[in-house]
Amino acid sequence: MTRVVISSDHADIPLRHAIAAHVEAAGYEVVDIGPETDASTDYPKHGQAAANMVASGDCALGIIICGTGQGIMMAANKVAGIRCGVCSDTFSARMIRQHNNANMLSMGARVVGKGLALDIVDAFLSAEFEGGRHGLRVDMIEPAA
Repeated sequence: MTRVVISSDHADIPLRHAIAAHVEAAGYEVVDIGPETDASTDYPKHGQAAANMVASGDCALGIIICGTGQGIMMAANKVAGIRCGVCSDTFSARMIRQHNNANMLSMGARVVGKGLALDIVDAFLSAEFEGGRHGLRVDMIEPAA
C-alpha cells in the first residue's frame, strides 16, 4: 500500500484531517505528522519533517499545508530529492506530477476551501509522471551530487 505523509502548521488542522481521511478512503496509507492544536507552530519544521519521510523512501508522496502553501513548500524543497509544488487548482496539481515528477503537494489553507483541496489532492494522486522529455528536464533541476 502506498504511504502518503501529511503535515501542516497550525493554519488549518481540520482541513489536514479531512484530507487525511479522504486520502485514506482512496486506498492509501496515511502518516499524519502534523500538530493537533492550533497553537502557533513553525511551518519549516513541519515541511522538512514530511519531506524527510519522502526523501528517505519511508513514504512515496507527501501533502503539506500552511496558510498560503508557499512557506512550507519552500522548506520541503530544501530537502534533497524533493520536488514539491504549491497548487490552488487541479490542472497545476496534475501537471506537477505528469511533467515535474513532483513527490509532494503543498496547498494554502487560506487560499483553497475543503472541496477544492480534495479535488486538488485527487488530481495530484491520480496523475503519473510521463517521463520522456520531461525526465530530461527533471534531471536538470536535481541538485548536483
